[in-house]
Amino acid sequence: MNIDNIPEAFSVTLRLKIISSLVSSSKTFNELRETTQATQGNLSVQLTKLETWGYITSSKVIEKKRTKSTYELTSFGLSQFEEYVALLQAVLDSNMS
Repeated sequence: MNIDNIPEAFSVTLRLKIISSLVSSSKTFNELRETTQATQGNLSVQLTKLETWGYITSSKVIEKKRTKSTYELTSFGLSQFEEYVALLQAVLDSNMS
């Protein structure tokens, strides 16, 4: 990854918030909504994009007659995020010299 080809997954603040919050553990839709302070519709759209691109996976279970969605970062998503962070660190390091 270089500065000229940063993946679209990292071009929107909400997507960065989602990916960052999933690094440590899986989260439910409601937990992500609380963490990101996003609207339900916007969060849903961004989660779908990240899942389509292979950055996250989702699982759904029925709990008390309601669907509960849980999201998890994939190994691909984690490796892309690590590359993105390394790129940002390299940019910072080059500006410090």
